Amino acid sequence: MDKYVSWMATLRLLSGSIEIAAALLMLRLNQVDKALVVNSGLALVGPSVLILTTAVGLTGMAQQLSWGKFAWIACGVTFLLIGILKK
Repeated sequence: MDKYVSWMATLRLLSGSIEIAAALLMLRLNQVDKALVVNSGLALVGPSVLILTTAVGLTGMAQQLSWGKFAWIACGVTFLLIGILKK
């Protein structure tokens, strides 16, 4: 099994586990204001996992991609983050 794919899958499993734990915590807290605080914390997890997973994938493909393609991928990830984080 490719080590880069393993790392990418592990990061996604970790992210999903954090999401499930947060949902269970929200149910346990049973208050809207506290659930919003937990949800706000998750706003940091999603983009961080996106960046890390993309970085691992690009590291695995580094020998196959030109600098121009790296630039296009960086632009795409930047636009995704702007779209996700902009209020």
